[in-house]
Amino acid sequence: MSAPYILVLYYSRHGATAEMARQIARGVESAGVEARLRTVPGVSADCETTAPNVPEDGAPYASLDDLKHCSGLALGSPTRFGNMAAPLKYFLDGSSGLWLTGELVGKPAGVFTATSSLHGGQESTLLSMMLPLLHHGMLVCGLPYSESALLETRGGGTPYGPSHHAGSDGKRPLDEHETSLCRALGKRLATTAAQLERKRG
Repeated sequence: MSAPYILVLYYSRHGATAEMARQIARGVESAGVEARLRTVPGVSADCETTAPNVPEDGAPYASLDDLKHCSGLALGSPTRFGNMAAPLKYFLDGSSGLWLTGELVGKPAGVFTATSSLHGGQESTLLSMMLPLLHHGMLVCGLPYSESALLETRGGGTPYGPSHHAGSDGKRPLDEHETSLCRALGKRLATTAAQLERKRG
C-alpha cells in the first residue's frame, strides 16, 4: 500500500491555476503529507484531447487510480462562465466507476479557482466543483475565517476555497493573501486526512 497523499488535481490554461496548485501542494507538504500534482488534457469537439499523451511541461496527467487511492483531494479550475472548465468536468464525468464502489466516500476535499476579472464567477465556479465531490460522498472543506487573509484580501479568497484574480492578461501573480489561503487549504486537507485516518485505524 502506498503512503498517504493528497491529490492536487487541476486544469490550467494560462498558468494561474497551476501556480495555485503548487502553493496548495506546499501547504499539504508543510503538514508532513505527500502532495501529488496532476492535471488533465484539454478537450475539443473533434476528439478527446488535442495534447500529447504526456504533457510537455508541468504536472503529469491524472488517472482514475490517482483519484481512487488519494487520502484527500484539492480540485482546481479557471472559471468558465461561472463554471468549471470542460476538461476537468470531462475527467470527473468519467469517475462513475469510483462512485459505484464508493472509493471516495469520507475523504476530505477542497476546491480552488482563478479568473481574469475580480467578479468573474469565482464563487459559483467553486460551488460547481463541489457538486460532484458531494455526489462522491467526500467531506468538503472550505476556509474558515480564522484564516485572517480572508478578511484582509483585496484580490481573491473565499470561504468556499482559495481564489485568484489573475487580471485581464492572466499575468497578475498571486498576492500574499491568495498565497496564504492556498497554503492554508493544503494544510487543512492534509491534517484532516491524517485525523480521519487515525480514527479509522
